[in-house]
This record gives sequence, C-alpha cells and structure tokens, in this order.
Amino acid sequence: MPSFFRFPILAGVAASALATLTATGPAQADRIRNPTAVFAGLDKITGRIISFEVAIDETVQFGALQLTPRVCWTRPPTEAPQTDAFVEVDEVTVKNEYRRIFTGWMYAASPGLHGVEHAIYDAWLTDCKGGTELVVEPKEPEAPPVEDTRRPRTPARDPNLPPPGQQPAPPSGGRIDVEPPRGVPVQPQRPSQRFFPTNPVPGRDPYMGGN
Repeated sequence: MPSFFRFPILAGVAASALATLTATGPAQADRIRNPTAVFAGLDKITGRIISFEVAIDETVQFGALQLTPRVCWTRPPTEAPQTDAFVEVDEVTVKNEYRRIFTGWMYAASPGLHGVEHAIYDAWLTDCKGGTELVVEPKEPEAPPVEDTRRPRTPARDPNLPPPGQQPAPPSGGRIDVEPPRGVPVQPQRPSQRFFPTNPVPGRDPYMGGN
C-alpha cells in the first residue's frame, strides 16, 4: 500500500534539488571586448548624419568634437543584448582651446543617456565590432557601504551665515563671479582621422594642412 507521506517527501526532495541547482548554477556575466567602436555623427546645421569607426584608444575628430573610445563591450548570443563603450569627448573651440565635455559610458540601445552637449555637432555609439576576447565577470553586486552612524548627518551651520536660500547682495562696485567656461581644459590631441560635415572653421584644427 502506498504511503501517504510519499508525495510530500518527493516534493521536498525536488525543492531541495532545485535550490541546489540555483545556488550552484552559472553566476557569471559574459562580455566581449571589441577593438573597434562605431559612432554616428550629426551635423545639426545641415541635418547630415555620417557613420565612422574608431579603434580603441584612437582619437578622431568629428566637426569640433574629438572622440576617444577606451573600451567597447558587447554580449555573446547567449546573453541579453547590450552594447556600450567608455568614451572621452573633447571640444575644440573657435579659440583653439581643448575642453573635456564628456567622460563616461555610451549605450547603443539608449543614445539619449550620454551627456555630449554641443550646439552644432552630436555623436553617439551605434555598435562595437571585431571582438573575439570573451571576458567573464561575476554577476553578484557589491555589498553597499555601511553607514557610520556616529557621524552627524548634517554639519552644524555657521550662525553668522545667512539662512539657506538667501544670498548676500554683492558689494557696491565689487566683482561678481560668473560661471566658468563649460568643460575642463585638456592637452591638444592629434586626431588620426577627421570628419567635417560642414566647412571647418579656420584655426579650429591646428593640425589641418600639417604633417
């Protein structure tokens, strides 16, 4: 005669086996390192869009923007599609000054997330190509830092300062500080390729016409 406890016991064994498989299953995130990043560039004056390829650690110039990708990742077919690249973008001003206006990740699936802001030109990542190196990294997130409860959450306010939201009036005849120019000054880079959707401004590229 079959036991009345057979089915509960079998269910318990199956649940235990499932938990073991979950704990010991694949916990790695596979990524492919690519040697080439593919960008699209927009000239907002003419509406022209061009596509250009840039090797990792190579600097190219698109209009007044210089782009240097540092790494470009894709996912293998077994993973969810994701293409992203870490890119540095410098602006060459009309005064021949080089300023870093963007440093961060660009996502091919969400081009609006990157922070390149320019009045005339725009550039975004579209693809990474040529990769054969598979990099395996753990998926487990890092533990959040433990907050030190012994420190005060807000520093004590100086009683001699005006209340928050109220700024003192500038002194009569005194200098008023203004917002500094956008971007951080950087050393000029010699681009290996140049893409000018419109006629370049004279003096914007110090290497034009040079060797």
